[in-house]
Order: sequence, then structure tokens, then C-alpha cells
Amino acid sequence: MPSFGEATRTFAKIGLLSFGGPAGQIALMHRVIVDEKRWLNEPRFLHALNYCMLLPGPEAMQLATYIGWLLHGVKGGLVAGLLFLLPGAAILIALSTVYLVYGEVTVVQGLLYGLKAAVLAVVLEALVKLSRRALKSGWMVVLAIVAFLGIAFLQVPFPVIVLGAAVIGAGVHLATQTSMADRADTLDELALPEWARPSWARFLTTTAIWLAIWFVPLLVLYVTLGGGNVYTQEASFFSVMATVTFGGAYAVLAYVAQQAVEVYGWLRPDEMLTGLGLAETTPGPLILVLVFVGFLGGARLSGFDPVTGGIAGAIVTLWFTFVPCFLWIFAGAPYVERVRNVRWLASALAAVTAAVVGVIANLALWFAMHVLFTRITDVRAGPLVFPVPELSTFDYSAAIIAVAAGVALIRLHANMFLVLAGAALAGMVLAGLSPG
Repeated sequence: MPSFGEATRTFAKIGLLSFGGPAGQIALMHRVIVDEKRWLNEPRFLHALNYCMLLPGPEAMQLATYIGWLLHGVKGGLVAGLLFLLPGAAILIALSTVYLVYGEVTVVQGLLYGLKAAVLAVVLEALVKLSRRALKSGWMVVLAIVAFLGIAFLQVPFPVIVLGAAVIGAGVHLATQTSMADRADTLDELALPEWARPSWARFLTTTAIWLAIWFVPLLVLYVTLGGGNVYTQEASFFSVMATVTFGGAYAVLAYVAQQAVEVYGWLRPDEMLTGLGLAETTPGPLILVLVFVGFLGGARLSGFDPVTGGIAGAIVTLWFTFVPCFLWIFAGAPYVERVRNVRWLASALAAVTAAVVGVIANLALWFAMHVLFTRITDVRAGPLVFPVPELSTFDYSAAIIAVAAGVALIRLHANMFLVLAGAALAGMVLAGLSPG
């Protein structure tokens, strides 16, 4: 068990380097927490990941919170979750301010060019390791392939894939009395720390506290500012978004953009893409794009100085988007740890693990294509959708950084944080060679 100080320092590093969307962030945590630090074993990491993939909200941020909670209880979960979230949020608020004042952020984005390419190597390495360790039977391999094909080319909604896999896993166990989970993965309850053991009193207390943290500020905004105020509207809107963002940020971005532009007037039509570009090039979950939306809404409609109003809008957005994430983990995690000893539930979650491998493979493919190519077009053939890159837009500079990072990490076993720092420096030099 690491000391609280060591865990804090480690999660601070993870938070500063959590690029690459959920695939890159999960890969980063897997390498640091499982491979390097050995704070969790593979089954426990995957069990936590399974639960977080079932929740609304950013799965990687919730996974960091879960791991911190396992190590040091609520204070560990709070520190891990906040350190995963706040560096990217602070950078995005700063970039939003630059955008508001100067109208462009291309220079700042260029500084992060190399990191994205290097994270591609981390993602691919983690995908290979995860596949070897998680796919323990032919059934699980088939589930992973079906999940990949369903989400990549048929655009099957993420919740359908995960819930379908869980039903299959439970059904296999109930029909055959054989589990898709490894019996060696069953958790010894004596190894559970006190805070990880289920208690109805703790569950009710935790739920009440976090519901109050979530909704009392919303009530205060309604009472003091009124329902028509931009901050009250942001708090209400993003509270709803926090409960429906299954399958990652892209599942709700179209709806958010439509509401922010046409209903609330927080953004101009082209600005959602600007915010998405900022969120993709900063650490932290991609759903931080909502901070950009809240910033511009507050800057334009609060009546305060634009920068002050924007920062207040960003804080409101952060609060009501991410407070629910802590509720899901702190209230539910003790029961998730317990179900590892319930064989049909463990089998269902093992099947979810297999499906998650396919989902992460799709994320890795998406990330690789967007790192290595400037333009990608979707080609439809009946129900199928194929992302086709324009070969003329291949980014040789990004490819060089990705290959070099892969060799350093996989062949030379170099320290990952040093590799990512080197990639950032290389990106500053090579960014000018990449196509427009």
C-alpha cells in the first residue's frame, strides 16, 4: 500500500499527462498503477474499469477516483479524481481566456502536438497487454471482436454493447454453471480495507452528503439569481448531462452543441469545434469541452467582466458536471468490490471486460487515425460506416514521434514520463513539418 503522499504525487503526474482520450488515459493508469507501481493487480484493475465503463460520465476520471478510493478511502478518491481533472480544467480555462481575448489559440496548441503522438504508442502497448490478460477464452475473444465491429462500423450505442455483453456473461454462467471470470480473480474479503466493505449506513450517509453537495448549490443559484440566469441554466443543463453521458463525450456533443447554440445562445455555431480541439489537446477527460461551453456562456451573458464571468461559468460547469462522478464511486464502489464473490455477476463483468477491450480497440483506432491524418471522411455502405483517411494528409512528423516513443517504451522500457516529456519537446520542433 503506498503512502498517501506517494499516491498524491503519482496521481498528480498522471493528471498532467492524461492525454489521448479515455484509451490513452486508461493505458497510462494501467502502466503506472499495475505495471510499474504494482499497487493493484490485473483483475482488480479490470474489475474497477468494468464498473466505471457502466457509469455515466468520464470513465477514466472515475477509474482514477476508484483507484484512489481503494488505496486511501474517500480522501484518496477525492485527491485522485481532482488531480486527474483539475490540471486539464485549469489549462482549458486559460486557453478559453486566450480565445476570448485574442480569437485564436494555435500557438498554445502547437506546444502539445508531440504529446498526442507519443500517447498513441502508450495506447497501443496497453491494448496489446490488456487483450492478452483479459481475453481468457474463445468466447471472450469473440465478444471483443463483435464489440469492436459494432461500435466502429455499425455505430451501435455504447450502453447497448456493454449491457449486451453483461447479459451474455450472466447467461453463459446461469445456463452452463461455468463462469467467464477466473476463479483466481475472486476477492478475499479479509483483504478489503474497512471503507471498502458494504454498509447500508455508510451508503445512505454517503449518498445524502454527495446529493447535498450536488443540489444545494443548484438551489442557491435558483433562489439568488433566478431560473433565467446563465449560471442557473448552466447548472441545470450540465446536471442533466452528467446523468446521460454514457459512452464518452462524443455521444452527447451534438446535443450539447445544438442546445448551447440554438436554445441558450452560449456559443456561435463554429465554436463547438474550437472547444473540442482545445479539449483534445489538453490533459484530462474530453468532456472538459463543456468547460469551454460554460466559460463562453458566462463571459457573454453574465453581465460581469467577460473574463471574470467566463471563469465563473467554467467553475459552475465543472461543479455540476463532475460532482456526480464522486457520488457514483463513493456510494457504489463498496458493493462493486463485493460482487466479485457472486459468480454470475463476476461472469457478467468478465464479459463486460471482453467488450471493453473491443471498445478500447475502437478508441485506439480513432485516436491513431486522428493523430496520423489531418482529414478523415466517413463513407457509408448501407448500415456500415467506414472512416477513411485522406492519404495525402498523412502527418510524417507525428508518425516519427509515435514510432520513437513506441521503441523507447516497448523495446527499451524507458520511463514513460520522460518519454512523454521528450515527445513534447520534439513536437515543438517538428510541428512546423506537419501538413496544415
